[in-house]
Amino acid sequence: MELDIRNYNETLVRQVVLEQGLHLELNEDQLTDLTCLALNKLPARYIRYPVDLAGYTSSTELESMITDARNAIDVALTHLKLHPRQD
Repeated sequence: MELDIRNYNETLVRQVVLEQGLHLELNEDQLTDLTCLALNKLPARYIRYPVDLAGYTSSTELESMITDARNAIDVALTHLKLHPRQD
């Protein structure tokens, strides 16, 4: 069974990565680790279409979600700096 759903927080985390230029500073493994760590700090917000979120989320709640994504990225980035990957 294949469903066309996604976690909206993945979109927000990607936006924060781009906004902060982290995709220019970190390699692919570090970006993947950063994204996983950040997403594990956030609740899942599954949607089928982006318009679904707009219809059921206030602007205040969306701003809060963006702030939460930024905070999750900050925590994940601190973790990566303190515990660098030992390949």
